[in-house]
Amino acid sequence: MDSSNLNLRHLRAMAAIERLGSATAAAQAISITQPAITQALAKLESQLDHQLFERRPDGMTKLPAATIFVPRVEAALEHIGSRHVTTACMHAMIALADAGSYAEASAVTGLAQSTLHRAVRDLSLVLKRSLVERRGKGIALTEQGRRTARSFRLARAELEAGLSELATLGGRETGRITIGAMPLCRARLLPAAAAAFHEKHPESEVVIVEGSFRELIEPLRDGVIDVMIGALRPAAPADDLIQNELLVDRLVVLGRKGHPLAKLAGNVATKDLADYPWAISARGTPLRIQWDRMFARAGIAPPKIPVESGSVIANREILRKSDFLTLFSPDQVAVELEAGWLARICEAPGHLERTIGSTTRAGWRPTDMQSSFLQILQDTAQEITLSKNL
Repeated sequence: MDSSNLNLRHLRAMAAIERLGSATAAAQAISITQPAITQALAKLESQLDHQLFERRPDGMTKLPAATIFVPRVEAALEHIGSRHVTTACMHAMIALADAGSYAEASAVTGLAQSTLHRAVRDLSLVLKRSLVERRGKGIALTEQGRRTARSFRLARAELEAGLSELATLGGRETGRITIGAMPLCRARLLPAAAAAFHEKHPESEVVIVEGSFRELIEPLRDGVIDVMIGALRPAAPADDLIQNELLVDRLVVLGRKGHPLAKLAGNVATKDLADYPWAISARGTPLRIQWDRMFARAGIAPPKIPVESGSVIANREILRKSDFLTLFSPDQVAVELEAGWLARICEAPGHLERTIGSTTRAGWRPTDMQSSFLQILQDTAQEITLSKNL
């Protein structure tokens, strides 16, 4: 079931019943009639294919499905904020934020542009804030619009997590974890963890979104991505994020097969490395910070960087056709080293290392299936660490 099919009014009714213990009290609290709230609950239970409450003469007693689902709904409603927000308005706002224009949102959702315009306009009125502004011939979200879209995406993520947990309660282990994969985890850690997870949870889905830290951090905050894996920043990027260390990755200097420095059989000084051009990742990235540190510790001015790139494929091809050097983890270029396309020049002077880990939202509550993936990821990291130390 898709969370977009859930009616927010019905969800608010369910949450009120759970909180107050009876349909009568819930109806008074949210200002609707008792028959209407009873009908809303019946429709929701039919949609979910789960009975949520046991009806008794003295009120309502929640059943296991409500115990699981209500906390997710309450978290979603807290993100949404206003009780005047409708399902249509919420998903129209998300669609517009994702697509960037009414025309694109219409193409993705199949809804008429006029319908989307009306939903976003109604939302702006009930929230009493400007959500969209004109920019030339197009539109853009205001700062309030961006915050609203983020809140709605987080609400959607909570509802989808709740639906996944209900499916597990019904004996159908389904669900999804969406992973933001930065370059460093793609060679060994993430593939091994994903394969082990699939073996244990064959009906669950792993979605891997590749990108840099800058490309993935906002989708993580939006709830579009559940966890981001890769090189950790020296300090947590912000209070709303939590970093978890998984393993330490040691760096090596690489060049082409037959590179002049390869003849030194590893007896390479930092000053020798400064005599060659480098292809290295952008300033501010963990790898570039380590590269700068390597020369600073030796008291040597860093060489010029004719090519600024953190791409394994791009750097590999540059190195194969020149005397360029680069800095990577051996795991990232295992295939290239085995094939003889690249050569390991030396260990990075100063025993340079990066910490690989996971980053999640501070308020994220993973489902049992998602928690299982995180545990498998931790176990895989420990296995990799042990194999390197043997």
